[in-house]
Amino acid sequence: MIAVGRSGPGLLHLARGSAREREALRREFERRNCVVLRGFLQPELFKEVTERVGQARFHVRDHGHIGTEECMEPGGALALALFAANDPRLFELARDLTGCGPIGCFDGRVYRMDPAQGHYDSWHSDMADNRLLAMSVNLTREPYQGGILEIRDQRSGEVTARVDDVAPGDAVMFRIAEHLRHRVSAVTGSVRRVAFAGWFKSAPSFSSVLAGGGWSAEAES
Repeated sequence: MIAVGRSGPGLLHLARGSAREREALRREFERRNCVVLRGFLQPELFKEVTERVGQARFHVRDHGHIGTEECMEPGGALALALFAANDPRLFELARDLTGCGPIGCFDGRVYRMDPAQGHYDSWHSDMADNRLLAMSVNLTREPYQGGILEIRDQRSGEVTARVDDVAPGDAVMFRIAEHLRHRVSAVTGSVRRVAFAGWFKSAPSFSSVLAGGGWSAEAES
């Protein structure tokens, strides 16, 4: 199993899975433009992150014609998630599974889609700001309805993937390319969909972000 968990106070470990498992995931990514990492957040770390998210404040975020969501305010929950996602060992693993180029950092946020608020997401590419590869981690504690990640090839019109079976703590890595579009379908029912999502980027480096340089490549130059 490929998973991130606690190895001690303040320490994280990454399980890389077997060679056979990684090869199967590479084939899945090539076929569907995405790969699902089951149980990516191990139970103890999932519990820690989601408890912090449950105590955090959110604000409405409008992405123009793309969609709307509630975005979590910066704080301990986001810092922990970003620390885990910026592990160089995870960068190496992401490159191994997807064939993407060298990774400088992972830039992400925690968001939720509330069916009662009419939040939505429409087809878009994410082709900007040195983004190489996207990742979304399910932080919803109970089953939700809808909220399906869909990926479409613009050249053929084919939907190459509909990811509708993610469990709490599962992660999805998916390809970013000029010919691809993706969206998350509307969430229905009464349970809000919560996720930690963002992008592996070629620049800036995570060390420069920690030094106060910001998340855009321009801040590093």
